[in-house]
Amino acid sequence: MITEVGTKSLTLVQAVNDALRIMLKEREDVIVLGEDVGKNGGVFRATDGLLEEFGEQRVMDTPLSEAGFTGAAIGMALGGFRPVVEIQFLGFIYPAYEQIMTHAARMRSRTRGHFAVPLVIRAPYGAGVRAPEIHSDSTEALFTHMPGIKVVCPASPYDAKGLLIAAIEDPDPVLFLEPMRSYRAFREDVPEGKYAIEIGKGKKLREGDDVTVIAWGAMVPVAIKAAEEAKKKGIYADVIDLRTLYPLDKDMIAESVQKTGRAVIVQEAHATGGLANDILAVINDTSFFYQHAPVERVTGFDVPVPFFAYEDDYLPTPARVLHAMEKVMRF
Repeated sequence: MITEVGTKSLTLVQAVNDALRIMLKEREDVIVLGEDVGKNGGVFRATDGLLEEFGEQRVMDTPLSEAGFTGAAIGMALGGFRPVVEIQFLGFIYPAYEQIMTHAARMRSRTRGHFAVPLVIRAPYGAGVRAPEIHSDSTEALFTHMPGIKVVCPASPYDAKGLLIAAIEDPDPVLFLEPMRSYRAFREDVPEGKYAIEIGKGKKLREGDDVTVIAWGAMVPVAIKAAEEAKKKGIYADVIDLRTLYPLDKDMIAESVQKTGRAVIVQEAHATGGLANDILAVINDTSFFYQHAPVERVTGFDVPVPFFAYEDDYLPTPARVLHAMEKVMRF
């Protein structure tokens, strides 16, 4: 649904800010809280200007306690509010993990549907911005493993705004991952009014018959660049942006792989225990007899995200993705 006509050119972080402003204006039950979200406008300026516009009762700076303010937000959600929590970096979420998994994700099941937790947890994540240790983690699989919480990860300004609005309106908790590397990487025309993108639906960005390339977050531009290079070599790829990591758009994945017969999954996170393994299982469950080659994964490595000098060597690159595409074509 789009409530206004017209667009404006926004970066991804500006689109997040726009979505928050629209929902704060429309719904009095929306509360924004977290470290430095008020006076400082957020470490990445995602909440810039919101305190001045809506006041400190709606935009709250919190103590340095992820477990404390996340737990408080769960209580707010149970009490009728729709809190939007900002975790400064995904790597800082671990103290709040117990609150999220033990309470937020389980409340609807625990109360047999009598209570829900309409909570959004925003978290910048990923490497490539030369951040210190702990700041660059990509640990989305810790949350996709637990039923009861949705995990959303936009790759573009348009999707960031529409998915964040949908997340705030969702009756259950949503972890909203924002790829730091993409915050100001490019601009896109975004509708000025309110619109929502359905959670749980992927988006096909390129059409091809030879191989399916699946990515999310900051890996989507990497996948697109690899597909463009592959096209020069006569390899035509379907490129899928998952957008939602839990629940997965299994139908889109299966439909594409059954058409192409080959798949490459691009994941920034460490290889072991990553979401790519679940996607691979979906492909085997739905499309095993359609495959012409084993599925290839292009991932980070099983080490902590390294310091600045080696960060680029850790991240998947278009060259690595192209190599995987060529490998499945040669099989």
